[in-house]
Amino acid sequence: MGGVLGLTTPALAQSWPTRPITVVVSQAAGNSPDVLCRIIVDKLGKALGQQFVVENRPGAANLIGTQTVARAAPDGYTFLFATSAALVTNPYTFKKLPYDPIKDFVPVATVARSNHVLLVNPEVKANTLAELIALEKQAPGSLSMAVDGPRNISGLIAQSINKQAGTGFVLVPYNTTTNAVQDSITGRIQVTIQSASVAEPFIAAKTLRPLAVAGSTRIASLPDVPAISETLKSVDLQGWFMFMAPAGTPPDIVQKLSFEVARAINSPEVQERAPTLGFDVRIGDAVTPAGAKQFLDAELANTGKVIQGLGIQPE
Repeated sequence: MGGVLGLTTPALAQSWPTRPITVVVSQAAGNSPDVLCRIIVDKLGKALGQQFVVENRPGAANLIGTQTVARAAPDGYTFLFATSAALVTNPYTFKKLPYDPIKDFVPVATVARSNHVLLVNPEVKANTLAELIALEKQAPGSLSMAVDGPRNISGLIAQSINKQAGTGFVLVPYNTTTNAVQDSITGRIQVTIQSASVAEPFIAAKTLRPLAVAGSTRIASLPDVPAISETLKSVDLQGWFMFMAPAGTPPDIVQKLSFEVARAINSPEVQERAPTLGFDVRIGDAVTPAGAKQFLDAELANTGKVIQGLGIQPE
């Protein structure tokens, strides 16, 4: 962070911005990523003296919003609040994308991680992932797992568990998170994998019980819940969000926005609010353009290995 705040601002960026800036979110208004984005851009607007307008363009596996920014003028007035699905999952699950995550964008700053949580209905007789695996093996195919689709993060996590543990959890894809959670609470589905931002209110209400979080480490908001990697070391997938600019956006503008995003992330309000929304904003050097690029490249390679290892072919 210190290195970021010590940067000088080139001449072009000193005069930028001179008009409102649009930030496209490929998620619906009101959900946790949208809320986090709005908290951050509110701070950006105050710091830069211009209005930041959040434009929600959800749908089509993040394609609509992402494509919008890929085709926008690279003048520093349109940015993408990008999802990991758009940047590192879609390239391996679609035969043809209307954008190239590397060629069409410039990373500005990684904002937050959003780990997924494996949850069970309270009636399920398992208190750990190992116990859940053993329970499934006692009656193969008897436990169903609600996911958001076989090619999305929760579905990939579920398939990785099946492959590594030798289990046969039945994956049930849901179009909406609300229905997946509701069916898990009622017991129609025994297991579900949801983002921490979705899961935590139900954990607090004790209507769903967490067994493990995806990713290589535990998360700050659920410190007592083990990482899946503590049981199955090869399952390491997580969601995250990153500010991206259209390719060709002046580097000094990218640097200036990255600087202000870093300040916003490290503000007391964001540090306090983000965990309550299920996000981890301990980003480190990935908040810089160079660090974000390195992070993106590593995530793209890791996700590709996972998807290809599962034998999933693009469609």
